[in-house]
Amino acid sequence: MTSRSLIYAAASIFALAAAAPALADHHADHQEGEAEAAQTAMNSAEIGPWGIDLDARDTSVDPGDDFYRYAGGTWIANTELPADRSRYGSFDILRERSEEQVRAILEDLAADPDQAGGNTALVGNFYGAWMDADAIEARGTEPLEPYLARIEAIGNVEDLLDVMGSVGYTAPVGVGIIPNPSDPTRYVAFAGQAGLGMPNRDYYLDEGEEYDRFRASYRDYVARLFGLAGIEGGEDKADRILALETQIAEAHWTPERSRDLTQIINPMNREQLMELSPEFQWSRWLETQGLGEVETIVAAQTTAIDAAGEMLESVPLETWKDYLTFHFINDNAAYLPAAFDEANFDFFGRTLRDTPEQRERWKRGVALVDNNIGEAIGQIYVERHYPEESQRQMTELIANLRAALRERIEASAWMDAETQAEALAKLDAFDPRIGHPEQWIDYSSLEADRGDLLDNVQRAQRFQWELQLSRLPDPVDRGLWNMNPQTVNASYNPLLNQITFPAAILQPPFFDPYADPAVNYGAIGAVIGHEIGHGFDDQGRRFDGSGVFRDWWTEESAAQFEARAERFGEQYAAFEPVPGVNINPGLTMGENIGDLGGLEMAYAAYQRYVDEHGEPPVIDGLTGDQRFFLSWAQVWRGLIRENALRERLLTDPHSPAEYRVNGVVPNIAAWYEAFNVTPEDDMYIPPEDRVTIW
Repeated sequence: MTSRSLIYAAASIFALAAAAPALADHHADHQEGEAEAAQTAMNSAEIGPWGIDLDARDTSVDPGDDFYRYAGGTWIANTELPADRSRYGSFDILRERSEEQVRAILEDLAADPDQAGGNTALVGNFYGAWMDADAIEARGTEPLEPYLARIEAIGNVEDLLDVMGSVGYTAPVGVGIIPNPSDPTRYVAFAGQAGLGMPNRDYYLDEGEEYDRFRASYRDYVARLFGLAGIEGGEDKADRILALETQIAEAHWTPERSRDLTQIINPMNREQLMELSPEFQWSRWLETQGLGEVETIVAAQTTAIDAAGEMLESVPLETWKDYLTFHFINDNAAYLPAAFDEANFDFFGRTLRDTPEQRERWKRGVALVDNNIGEAIGQIYVERHYPEESQRQMTELIANLRAALRERIEASAWMDAETQAEALAKLDAFDPRIGHPEQWIDYSSLEADRGDLLDNVQRAQRFQWELQLSRLPDPVDRGLWNMNPQTVNASYNPLLNQITFPAAILQPPFFDPYADPAVNYGAIGAVIGHEIGHGFDDQGRRFDGSGVFRDWWTEESAAQFEARAERFGEQYAAFEPVPGVNINPGLTMGENIGDLGGLEMAYAAYQRYVDEHGEPPVIDGLTGDQRFFLSWAQVWRGLIRENALRERLLTDPHSPAEYRVNGVVPNIAAWYEAFNVTPEDDMYIPPEDRVTIW
């Protein structure tokens, strides 16, 4: 059973060396004061002299030819991609910092097996069970036995549905709980396509030698897991499983179609669900999942659900049992003896993503605890690593970003008054959450056993599902968070019109309370703007200020928006990061608009700051505007392996890092002025062809 949301499947220089002309004495005094303030920042900022890594630049590159490499080319050339990573950049560096911080907490809690109860014991035992690799090896495949025995006992389709509907098992259709798109004050259940082992349908269906190799390796991996589990006939089972998953993939919608909210929001009662796919026996299946009282389900990819139902009858029961057995072992390979873990990494890490080495065990343990009981660590993390000054400055930054977007909406020449009024109402209703939740999850009913890692994970998954079920009858709780404070990320939820910034991302290079303001506006300011911008991207714009899915646009304004988005998509469709694989603007449009609008908003907000505090000084030969754009570009510097990049191009709604810089800045007039970009430069776009949305 899958509980992840399918809705909105639903965050970021060559110096001008000429001296400034002579100014009046009072202005010179002001500049001197600003310079003194900048010097204070220079003495306190964590990265570089004032918040930017100047040595990362490649000043042999003209910023107008390749701004991404101008800003970070030396770092890119001199940085070795760690052997245990498929990609490495600013996000990953900051995540390493967060991992180290969380590791210290976990090791403190795991050190004493006789410690007091509550979150302390839960976290300590969970992490301790993971780190005891010898105990995991000694138990062998014993932890699997009750779960595989349940699969083996399946005797008919009804039994099959009962197992598929249970927490921890895989199904070709996933079910979860979200705020209702028609009434976001109440929860609703949803169902959508699921059930593949490889990243998405393209890995099963695309032609070419690379994809043939992936499929052959996947088939071998499936057979290998059966052999490790002591189950005979693994080769034949692998052939049947690959054939079944290929059939499922053929029915799956493309990623870009799955982003189309007008197609995936389909409320259905039980009678309609039975008409769509009677083979799922919806009353029984929903009862199995604890949804027996639910009358309405939002069905997402309807034809894929229908096709999956037909497969329940057309595919032999034994093949489905083999499918469930493989997926349970695969999903839990990391909690079994090392041979299972290594086989899993060999395929998903080495083959699919070109990653040579597995990550250190403690790092994976941090991720395990984060993903299962993250808020239990989050409380301690906030106490140790989240200063009040960050909260204060972030509140100010968000206020400036909202004010800047308000001005841009009011000044929009393409949006009519009726749509403007609705857009401003939505902006006013934005709900920003910073740092951490006010109320924490109560884990008192969950236990962890140091000698039973796999069961710990299964119990945690059941706890999370039961927690969702317990909320279903109640009004939506807007105080709940979908990320932990120690998570380096940010998000926008269109159903609640909320933007969220966990404590961990509020650190350098994204945010430093002692850095130059231009740096903070270009980094975290643009990330804030990006998340706000999701409320007005190609899909987020379809929700109003209350989170209701409705069309609040006039036909004229909608047509203007779509024309701009289409032109922007054409720019991205021309990018070919991997030979033969271009960026898919149908998949990445929302994130691309978020990047462009976010940077535009952040720049406008920075100009508000400049208007209030005065023209910033030139520091190290860089103007304030140059430092602003340089900060944005350095946030996205990174390295990635080719097959990992290939996977992201097929599955990730974010464009590759390089194009989050070079795809955005050529559309912003201030960037041209800051770096004296001319028609002779490679990135130059004529003014009439530049895209401005927000």
